[in-house]
Amino acid sequence: MLPRRLIQLFIGLAMYGISLALFIRAGLGLDPWDVFHQGVSGRTGLSIGVVVIIVSFLVLLLWIPLRQRPGFGTLCNAVLVGVFADLGLAVVPAVSHLAGQVGMLAGAVLLNGIASACYIGARFGPGARDGLMTGMARRTGWSVRLSRTLIEVSVLAIGWLLGGSVGVGTVVYALAIGPLVQLLLPLFTVPAAGTEAKPVPAAVP
Repeated sequence: MLPRRLIQLFIGLAMYGISLALFIRAGLGLDPWDVFHQGVSGRTGLSIGVVVIIVSFLVLLLWIPLRQRPGFGTLCNAVLVGVFADLGLAVVPAVSHLAGQVGMLAGAVLLNGIASACYIGARFGPGARDGLMTGMARRTGWSVRLSRTLIEVSVLAIGWLLGGSVGVGTVVYALAIGPLVQLLLPLFTVPAAGTEAKPVPAAVP
């Protein structure tokens, strides 16, 4: 199963980065972490892909006190999502009419859900941001939901203050991505040798 897992991991991360580019080009708002990335990008002049990579490795430093260990997929995630986000922005044009924006937003959410199911289902370790969420939950005794909410509300607020894009897309993503990944994950989860495929907990990079 290793070749399939590797191919699925890399395709999933590539699609995730491209979905970020689609969200940006749609211009209707981003998910909480990407609001933060966009805000930092606007303040520093760095491309959003470079910011995604830098923030990923800074978040990984927070894994140390949480006693989290990154997997191969964690490190690939930290680099490749940002690379493909910049590649996507280089080739995907912006749209100015509402119908095009809505269509691009819908495509971004769907592609993001497929991408998340692909890379999670490949079983090479969580993304940096997911590991922070689950590590905090384990160390504090808080629920994963509470940990995720506190982290994402914080980065959303900071990103918005820095000038990141918050809008209907932010709400659509928050409502749709969990159910979408849960629906798709059984299709993409690669079973361990000698076992049946079992869905793993849904999470995003």
